[in-house]
Amino acid sequence: MTETTLTENGIEARYFETDTERVLAFERDGQRAAIAQNREGYAMLKVRPGPEGDELERYYGFDMALDHAAELLGVRQNNLPVPGPAADMGM
Repeated sequence: MTETTLTENGIEARYFETDTERVLAFERDGQRAAIAQNREGYAMLKVRPGPEGDELERYYGFDMALDHAAELLGVRQNNLPVPGPAADMGM
């Protein structure tokens, strides 16, 4: 399993892969948000309240998914750290 962690602006971003998904999970002051995509990297992005949470919304673009994740954390999108392996998520 590939895993990368990056912490900036008081936000921890953790990218990891499961057998079926690529997941970018964020945590800030106990608040959580996650963006998931199928392992092959060609499906829509799912925003969840955490890595294991139920899907809240789907997006084609990574920027829109990041915006929703930032909203869940109460921060601006440009404050979210994105580990290198997650930079190509989205369609």
